[in-house]
Amino acid sequence: QVQLVESGGGLVQAGGSLRLSCAASGRTFTFSSYAMGWFRQVPGKDREFVAAISWIVSRTSYADSAKGRFTISRDNAKKTMYLQMNSLEPEDTAVYYCAAGASYYSDFPREYAYWGQGTQVTVSS
Repeated sequence: QVQLVESGGGLVQAGGSLRLSCAASGRTFTFSSYAMGWFRQVPGKDREFVAAISWIVSRTSYADSAKGRFTISRDNAKKTMYLQMNSLEPEDTAVYYCAAGASYYSDFPREYAYWGQGTQVTVSS
């Protein structure tokens, strides 16, 4: 069974920074073989793509809202993915989800087989 556990969320003022982490575990899950991504969701809206990273060479993709402010990275040895979020805005307030298991660094949630439980990020104005 594959488990993804996010951490690092919290309350921050506008302009501040947070670093989210996603730790993967599971005997059958080869962390380094799959693309991973971050998505976010606010109540009443669909889950929204934030960033994704390939399984090798670390190619990345970002939503327009994240470009220049967020950085996705991964440490295959630690089986952990990160999202460094700078210059946070109130519009970034959401539950952030870690996703894994895609064959490429997709921005479509349906491409990912595994999901974490989410971590709340709240940005105050």
